[in-house]
Amino acid sequence: MNSNHPKTEPFRSAPYTTPKYNDNTNYISISNSDRSKDLDYIATVYNGINLDDFELNEFPEESIVFFGRIHPDKDAKEAIEIAKAVNMPLVMAGIIQDDAYFKEHVEPHIDQNYIKYIGSVGPDQRKKTLKNAKVLLHPISFEEPFGLSVAESMASGTPVIAFNRGSMPELIEHGKTGFIVENITEAISAISKLELINIKDGRTHVAKKLSRPMDYA
Repeated sequence: MNSNHPKTEPFRSAPYTTPKYNDNTNYISISNSDRSKDLDYIATVYNGINLDDFELNEFPEESIVFFGRIHPDKDAKEAIEIAKAVNMPLVMAGIIQDDAYFKEHVEPHIDQNYIKYIGSVGPDQRKKTLKNAKVLLHPISFEEPFGLSVAESMASGTPVIAFNRGSMPELIEHGKTGFIVENITEAISAISKLELINIKDGRTHVAKKLSRPMDYA
């Protein structure tokens, strides 16, 4: 049985990208959007998270969080633009994977007050950062096979506004656990609709679809 990542790992060997072994191999994808048209799949199994690692906060701060790599694929600069447009503080967490992108599009906006960058964070800081935010912005510019921070945010009761790329429509219940948008303008508009979201719905959704039922020894 193989878990296949055809779009994100093109360097893998032939069994991952060709139908050569379809007759004697069972393929599982991590999202429907990440499937290769050349392979036969028996199921999609989403990455599961441990709900005990996250907790609800019924009174979050009026702030936005961006949680991901500082890289054009994740587009932190668009998160900054959205936050400024709605006049809300932004906290950004994640490793810097593209120094040039960071220096040109992110660093000039950081004041550690209104626009904060807190770097890569551990489990405790991750839990605190996600549960305290009003919303997670996920303005990706690539066909992301699975967004772990999206699941983690919803598990924290924090709705997600994500660009309509890759697996986002599979992970987010539009209008219930967050909003799927096409561009910055729609993302800005979605901010005003956050009061329609019941934060408990996100955690319930993750428990049913994206949680890990047990640990294996």
